[in-house]
Amino acid sequence: MEHASFIIGSYVVTFGSIALYVVWFLRRSRSTARFADEKDKPWT
Repeated sequence: MEHASFIIGSYVVTFGSIALYVVWFLRRSRSTARFADEKDKPWT
């Protein structure tokens, strides 16, 4: 149990950075999608 704080901290940093990247990616993709024409969006 002497390394538990390091392990838990590593998990927090890892999952926190992944969550920040996902938030950034979704915001960026939504702002970029405004400039695309409807014919260029096959997912809609």
